[in-house]
Amino acid sequence: MAKQVIFGTPYETGAIVKPVEQAEGLAHFEVNEQADKLVFRCKLDKNDIVYGLGEQVKGINKRGGRYVSYNTDDPNHNDGSLSLYGSHNFIVVAGRKPFGAFFDTPGKVVWDIDVDDSGEIVVTTDQNVKVVEMDGDGAYPIAREFLSLIGRSFIPPLWAFGFGQSRWGYKRQRDFDNVADGYRNNNIPLDWICMDIDYMDRFIDFTVNVKRFPDLKGYVAALKQRGIRLVPIIDAGVKIEPGNATYDEGIKNGFFCTNHEGKPFKAAVWPGMTHFPDFFRPECREWFGNEYRKLTELGIEGFWNDMNEPAIFYSEYTGITNSLTPVPASEQEKETNAYKDYRNFYHLVDGRRVLHEKVHNLYGALMTRAASEQLDKLLPDRFLLFSRSSYVGAHRYGGIWTGDNGSDWDHLARNVRMMPSLNMCGFLYSGADTGGFGGNCSRELLLRWLAFSCFTPLMRNHTAILTRKQECYRYGGKEDFQSVVSLRYKLLPYIYSEFVKAALSSDMYIKPLGFEYFDERSLAVQDQLLVGESVMVAPVIEKGAKGRKVWLPDEMTEVRYDGNCFTCERVPMGEREIKVALNEVVFYIRKGKCVPVCKGAQCTDELNMTDVVLLGDGKQYRCYTDDGFTKDVSESNIVTLSRK
Repeated sequence: MAKQVIFGTPYETGAIVKPVEQAEGLAHFEVNEQADKLVFRCKLDKNDIVYGLGEQVKGINKRGGRYVSYNTDDPNHNDGSLSLYGSHNFIVVAGRKPFGAFFDTPGKVVWDIDVDDSGEIVVTTDQNVKVVEMDGDGAYPIAREFLSLIGRSFIPPLWAFGFGQSRWGYKRQRDFDNVADGYRNNNIPLDWICMDIDYMDRFIDFTVNVKRFPDLKGYVAALKQRGIRLVPIIDAGVKIEPGNATYDEGIKNGFFCTNHEGKPFKAAVWPGMTHFPDFFRPECREWFGNEYRKLTELGIEGFWNDMNEPAIFYSEYTGITNSLTPVPASEQEKETNAYKDYRNFYHLVDGRRVLHEKVHNLYGALMTRAASEQLDKLLPDRFLLFSRSSYVGAHRYGGIWTGDNGSDWDHLARNVRMMPSLNMCGFLYSGADTGGFGGNCSRELLLRWLAFSCFTPLMRNHTAILTRKQECYRYGGKEDFQSVVSLRYKLLPYIYSEFVKAALSSDMYIKPLGFEYFDERSLAVQDQLLVGESVMVAPVIEKGAKGRKVWLPDEMTEVRYDGNCFTCERVPMGEREIKVALNEVVFYIRKGKCVPVCKGAQCTDELNMTDVVLLGDGKQYRCYTDDGFTKDVSESNIVTLSRK
């Protein structure tokens, strides 16, 4: 049963959508008031595990770290970094007395979780916060209760579960032709290509560079005939340029955030000096979201929202700094000009001016909401939408990617550990920049990363300008990439079913082993995950490794896919040493369970999702099936498949 205690007058974030009973006091935390802050303390038992915090670094178990919920553009993050692109203030303490806690505030939250073996959790917030506590029989039931409180996950169309290719640096139509041809000519499946900022006219939102794309509507239709969608980027800042319709309407209606003098706040991002839409106002969200029609009218069915922490290069008050010069982890608690700027502009909330810093973590989430609510009106079918910045509750409106990362093995390992935490906080449609955004990705790293990303709902290869070209067909031994990416498409009947079923039933798509297996070894595992009801994955995440050790908490079916066929072997409980070639993916099917697989295809439009074979020793599988587009997503579309 969830109960809440309200301190001060917290801003209503919209994260929780179900009524929660009021309590007189907190059951698990002691509260102390210090100056303008509240400090919450909770004792930990020696063996307690702390799950959660969504998009954060370190392990699945968050003990031993400091974390700061303060949305930050930090592409060079590591395990010492304090803040990333999203803030997800939910934890579950698993032990003799399991409980969950959600600190609902859009301002900064500092988490010290057993730092220096203190034996306690210390949470520091401002004086306006809603704290929701949940007791239960274990970590998994508590996480599911939280998911039921925050509402159903966004569900994109089937094509969004296909493989996507992206690169900052595709500038003109022929660049996209080259990508489409490169994948199709090399028989590597592909469903969508992202358009980064270069498709725009001088990086201005809702514009198209007509010299580079003389007939974007016709081009979108032509690519769609090949089973490939275009997914353009939209940034948060609106360029200050009279004559631009978006800017003019925003000025006319007073839709932009204001500075200390009450005038529209000025800050520089990619198009130069911009204003930021005030997404805290419903009328502003409706206006900005409706601007997406300029691209949906061209046939676009998906978008990614970026730079919406918001990232600021410099402002009318501060010098050049921030996103182009990432803040090292050791410097993150020091003042930078970017952080100072968050105290230099205001929102209008219910008729009163609110300093951005006080509600900072909600800005990107409200941009996602603005887009989603209007796209739902503009488009007849489901759409793709994912964002860089987020807060709990944004999962109802779109997915997220985990922000700019690096082409190194630590970032692959971090991707693995982060996925169950994101699922706990509602973000089922999520994934990382496969191969890494910054740096030059090796052939080995990309293949190993793709092998893991085959199981994440968002599967996108994305990299930065001036890095090695990272498309799969540009590496030697293209047949290895054909093998790994083709597995994704054969698994889509399972991936799609498990995702939608999880969304419909307030469940997680990806879980830690410790949510279902309670032996000491399973509780300690940091690099194996449960995917849906049937699968366990154990990705290879070390450079030069020919395989890995796998912990099997129960008897399972080991499945090996090499691009041609599935090889299945029953294997006993215990530790197992396996070899995994670069062209292979190995995964496990849990005892008594099964996985539907279909024939592969070059895109989801060509898949026959109903012609499946069941792998594993289970007798039946509950399969979700629909046309992949309809907005009528319900349990009535679940059918039971029986082994023939």
